[in-house]
Amino acid sequence: EVDALGGAPGVHSKRFSPEGTTPANNALLLERLVGAADRTARFRCVVALVGPDGYERIAEGACEGRIALEPRGTDGFGYDPLFLPDEAPGRAMAELTVDAKNAISHRGRAFRQLPGLFP
Repeated sequence: EVDALGGAPGVHSKRFSPEGTTPANNALLLERLVGAADRTARFRCVVALVGPDGYERIAEGACEGRIALEPRGTDGFGYDPLFLPDEAPGRAMAELTVDAKNAISHRGRAFRQLPGLFP
């Protein structure tokens, strides 16, 4: 969710560009933000779990940050080279170790709300 884009790409993040590839998606995101003063953004994950016994649980996690001016780092996938998380000042998600990324990621936060289901 990029604030300057009204929350886009949102749930359409994989198919944000016509090609639907990571390089094309990242290039389009940077293109749409040229000249934007507000580059605040967030990764968001919502998990809905329904069990056969009627158990229902919804968990949500978010990671706040901003979009960089250019890609940084070599790890991760998707928008990781462009996303600068608030909790890792000066680094893109693609520059973090797997453990550091999982500690602050939207997915990690959502799934940690479902205790006992995942080791």
